[in-house]
Parts: sequence; C-alpha cells; structure tokens
Amino acid sequence: MKRIKHSKVKNTGLVFELLVRQVASDTMNNADSKALRVIKRHYHSKSELAKELKLYRTLAEEKFASENKAEKFVEAVLRARKEINETRLRRDKYNLIKELSNTYKVGDFFKSRVKNYKLHATTYKLFEFAEADDPKEYVSCKFTLVEHVQTQPKTKKGAPLLVSEHKDVRILASKLVVDKFNEKYSNLGISQKKMLKEYINNVTNSVKLRKYVLAETKNLKNIITTLRASVPSKVIKIKLNEVANLLSELNKKHTIQDKDVLTMLRYYELVNELKKLGNK
Repeated sequence: MKRIKHSKVKNTGLVFELLVRQVASDTMNNADSKALRVIKRHYHSKSELAKELKLYRTLAEEKFASENKAEKFVEAVLRARKEINETRLRRDKYNLIKELSNTYKVGDFFKSRVKNYKLHATTYKLFEFAEADDPKEYVSCKFTLVEHVQTQPKTKKGAPLLVSEHKDVRILASKLVVDKFNEKYSNLGISQKKMLKEYINNVTNSVKLRKYVLAETKNLKNIITTLRASVPSKVIKIKLNEVANLLSELNKKHTIQDKDVLTMLRYYELVNELKKLGNK
C-alpha cells in the first residue's frame, strides 16, 4: 500500500498562489517580475497545468448548501481530473519546477506560510493518488474537501460577495493596490514603512522576515525600557512593562503572521507617542 504524501513543488495550485504573491511583491517594489513571466509561460490556456489549476480553484471557491450536492460536486471534479493528459501534465510540471529552480532558491520560495495550505495539500493527494493506495487516508481527504465545499462563505450583512477574478486581472490590479496603499499609508513613520517593506519583500521568505522582526522586537524593547524612565505616571510605567513582556513573547515565535506585523506597527506608534511625551 502506497503512502499518500504531499509534494509542494508538484502542487499546481500552491505553486501558482506563491507565484502570484511574488508578482504582487515585485509590483509593490517596481521591480521586473520574473514570476509573471513564469505564470504566462507555464499556466497558459492550452497547458495541462492550467486545466488542473482550474480544478484546484473550483474546489476552493465553489460552495453548496447540502452535503449531497457537495459530495457529488467533489466526485465530478475528481472525474474531470482523470480526463487530464497525465503524460503532458508531468512534462509541464517538470518544466515548471526546472524554471523555478533556475529562478529562485526553491527552499526559500516554498517557506512562505499559505493560509489555505491544508486545502491545497488535500486536493493534491486526491488528484495524485487512488483510493486503493491508502483507503483510510483517501477517504479522510475526500471528506475534508466535501466539508469545505459544503461550508457557506461568511459575509457581513449587506456586504457584496467577492467575485472570483481571472488571474491576469488579479495580477494587473496589484498596481492599483500599490497606489491606494501609498495614498492611505503616506503618514507612516520611517520604522513603520521599513517594517511594511520587509513584510512585502519577503512574502515568500518567512525566514528572512522572522529574522528582521526578531531584531526589531529587541530594538523596540530597549527603546521602550529607556523611554519608560521619562514617564511620570506609575500606571503607564506598569503598562509599558507589560508591553516589554509581550515583545519578549513575540520574540519566541517560530512563524510571523500578518497580525504580528500589525502589532509591530502599533508598537512603533507607541514609541513615537512616548518620544513626544518625553519632549514636553
């Protein structure tokens, strides 16, 4: 009996998502995007990769109210996956992986944390393996997908539903995101801008981002400890001690999440306010 194992480098949906995120990072930095060329070269409409990607995205986006419909939908997708030419798909994946290896440090490229990683991995296992390989694991993966498809998307009352975009629209729209971003965050301090820049630049390099954040937590802790002496209020001093302890906890984290970057931006703002208080 085979072991059903996930392979990041062969996961069509996962690779595409990481490439799109790299395009967004390159666009934010006005850099020529090699990732965009990789997408256009390997995910064009006539490729088997594009056909498989469509199935990955269909499973991620479609929703059904009943379990029966959800189960039939998953089965239909699995049947459609069997219609893909396996020989051509293997060739397409080989060429894609080869170009990724020549363009990026593959180890670093795949270290980025992906929110829907479990869904990508589960889909890959069902696409690449048969029920006879490992019946228990296969059924478990299939149930996970049915459960995901059956779950209704949560939306705020009165809020419009987001429509799935074509990949080219999604990529090109990043330029508008940059403009809006610059407009909204033009008043950020130097340290805050540097933090955001590191976050954007290292969207596919979580190790480098973590290293930067850890260095900044130590720096912030030292600054807050120094500025605390000029604060007249005992209550505020106690709160600042708590902040210093929270920074120590952040320093122990193995993975930096979006919320951690937001927390760092708030700490920078706190330091700015403390400096203003000390100058009064």
